[in-house]
Amino acid sequence: MEENLPLVHFVLRRFRDRGAEYEDLFQYGCMGLLKAINRFDPSYNARFSTYAVPIILGEVRRYLRDDGPVHVSRTIHDNAIRVERFREEYVKERAREPTVQEISEGTGLDVENVLLALNARQRVRSLSEPVGAEGGLRLMDVIGEESMAEVDARLTLKTLLMELSPEERTLILRRYFQAHTQTAIARDMGVSQVQISRMEGRILKRMRARAEGQPG
Repeated sequence: MEENLPLVHFVLRRFRDRGAEYEDLFQYGCMGLLKAINRFDPSYNARFSTYAVPIILGEVRRYLRDDGPVHVSRTIHDNAIRVERFREEYVKERAREPTVQEISEGTGLDVENVLLALNARQRVRSLSEPVGAEGGLRLMDVIGEESMAEVDARLTLKTLLMELSPEERTLILRRYFQAHTQTAIARDMGVSQVQISRMEGRILKRMRARAEGQPG
């Protein structure tokens, strides 16, 4: 435990300026390290640090999500389940994926909440999952700095999205998660394409400043 405490500090560097007390994050990080120690099988063809970092990160993220100051509403997760059940029934009956509008009509959720639910739906991957066509490597063998950065970026993005107004969030989700054009969004919102372009620019500038730790 003592020898691997630097792994906890390494993970916590990714959560600077998140508004949480370092001591609280450290405690949850240590819980993750302890879980990794108890679960690690020395016969794995991987270093302990490679195995432990995702588990430590998972405990810290769970604290931030459920107990910490960066709280993601459980409503989104409930909506994700609702959307997924509708999608499965729809595909079974019609042999094609439903559109966002069809999901909205079928579930009674507005388009914004459907988009948030779709974005929240992520497949849980096993550390023992084969990677690549050859199947000789497992996920635990290749996960590293780049993967940790991607996970941290996703957490940051979700936080930034939740800070936007409903109208702003809808615009960003449609533009960057659904690839809708500014013209289509402007038509649905009843404004001009120029207004949408300016609004998008202001939102992105503010999100970028917040991500870099500057005042929003």
